[in-house]
Amino acid sequence: MNTISRRSAASNAWGSALAGLALFTGSAAAQTAPDPAPPPLDMPTAIQNGAPIFEIRSRYETVSQSGVNDAEALSVRTRLGWQTAKWENLVGLIEFEDVRQLGGAHYNDGVPPAEPYAAITDPDVTELNRLQLTWTPTEKITATIGRQRINLDDQRFVGAVAWRQDEQTFDAVKFDFDLGRLDVTYAYLGRVNRIFAEDLDWETDTHLLNASYTVADPLKITTFAYAMDFTKPAAAATANLSNFTYGARVTGNTWAGRFKLNYAATYATQSDYGSSLVSYDADYLAAEASVTLGPTTARLAYESLEGEGANRRFITPLATLHAFQGWSDAFIANGAKTPNDGIDDLNASIVINPRWRKDHLFNINLVARYHDFEAQRTGADLGDEINLSASAQITRRLGWIVKWADYDGPGGAAPADRTKTWVGLEFRL
Repeated sequence: MNTISRRSAASNAWGSALAGLALFTGSAAAQTAPDPAPPPLDMPTAIQNGAPIFEIRSRYETVSQSGVNDAEALSVRTRLGWQTAKWENLVGLIEFEDVRQLGGAHYNDGVPPAEPYAAITDPDVTELNRLQLTWTPTEKITATIGRQRINLDDQRFVGAVAWRQDEQTFDAVKFDFDLGRLDVTYAYLGRVNRIFAEDLDWETDTHLLNASYTVADPLKITTFAYAMDFTKPAAAATANLSNFTYGARVTGNTWAGRFKLNYAATYATQSDYGSSLVSYDADYLAAEASVTLGPTTARLAYESLEGEGANRRFITPLATLHAFQGWSDAFIANGAKTPNDGIDDLNASIVINPRWRKDHLFNINLVARYHDFEAQRTGADLGDEINLSASAQITRRLGWIVKWADYDGPGGAAPADRTKTWVGLEFRL
């Protein structure tokens, strides 16, 4: 106080003002200070504070195919599980899956012994679909161990085959690195839990490496290398699916006035690997371009998988095959969808997502696609196919789909003509 008393009156005025300001701001800070952070969760609390997983999907499917009895199936898939809250940067997940047929079994489910009907590959099964532990030590690193879903890029090489009732999952260790513009994924697979229930699963020694660098919206560059070795069941048909594939993919989008332009192109080369009993080299090429104006997208695509005969052809045994070369799945055989002479697929599609909505009719999606197939090596006609679908939401959690595929083959050694229809209803909690 003695020092202050020797200062000028002006200094006293400034001191009083500053003191008042400090008192005011201190009081305001005290009033607006955030609540203290809650104590970290313990493991039981993290489990209790998790979220349930509940999905139910019913589907009626019919197949009319030349040379075999018509097939029909009414199936219901139920998924039930739990995902924990985060504890010590860990999140656990467990999910069971059950597929049941209602009514008679008038179809071939793909599991031996074969039934005298066309194929509808939705066998009855109750199994552990996912059991995984995810660790996120930093925002840039995620590690997942256990039975899990893996989808890479457009799922042309690795995917979960979500269309079938029994999803494809993998017993794996996977690392994801988010490094800004650079994203890297590495996974080791020990088992493939396929769509044919448990009896036809594969044991494998597979390494997957995928890295993407986003330059800007118009250009994303992806490189990949996949070493797949299928060891069990110990049969030549399974072993010969072993392959080493590497390649690159570019994607991007931009605007030209009111038009949104998208493109993608992929090149890959493949050779025998691991347990394969076949010596071969084959290439893959795909390119597509699309234009979107308002709710409508027009897309033109071309895909070529090389074939050299006698099982020496480019294959993608872990892909979501249903999404490629037509929804009729006319070319699928033993986990591959490539004839021995390869296949070229030129296809065009229109997708419409109307913007209007009603109380119980919204997120409408309409698709029409046409495929023209040729043998890659010989140029022989392999037929054509028309795909149509319509889907929408009834509520935020309940949706429906109607889907139709008609494959018209050239006869002879080509796949048989077939027509497939699906009507589905799906609820997700």
